[in-house]
Amino acid sequence: MKYIVAGIGGQGILFATKVLGHIALGKGLPVIGSEVHGMSQRGGSVISHFKIGDYQSPLIASGDADIFLAFDQSEALRNYHFLREGGQAVINVEHPAELAHPRLQDYFRQRRITLHALDGLGLIREHLGGKFLFLNVLILGALCGAGVGNFSRDEMRQAVGELAPARFREENLKGFDLGYGALAK
Repeated sequence: MKYIVAGIGGQGILFATKVLGHIALGKGLPVIGSEVHGMSQRGGSVISHFKIGDYQSPLIASGDADIFLAFDQSEALRNYHFLREGGQAVINVEHPAELAHPRLQDYFRQRRITLHALDGLGLIREHLGGKFLFLNVLILGALCGAGVGNFSRDEMRQAVGELAPARFREENLKGFDLGYGALAK
């Protein structure tokens, strides 16, 4: 399974990748990954390439990712090319009209890409008092809620609880549950 996780510096991309790796390693699965940082400390692009399975290289070629997690809509638009035909994306969407562009919709349709979109920032404003620090776990919850990937809700929630700093554990779990509920089937 090949994942691309993209966003901007400070959104918790590396923590999200750490959670995925923690679960896979706990199952005895081989894991390899790499992060590509832009001006991450200044809100620039951060992309994590993450693979579960017997791979030699951590980088994922354009058109080869099974799953794409985007914490920022602009970064999603810049990085959709990583998804393979039939791939799935879970994205934080602030401006839904941008996703409705006919050429973008044609691209998704032709490649049979499934989008699972949610207004993560709106959910956090409404239910977590605007604590955007928890967007990463909200997206991980949405991943499980949408039934994407090979991680169960329980194992993902447990990993978030184990890896989150103690002082933020309850809010991380609340954020995870919020994301799960937003896309639960």
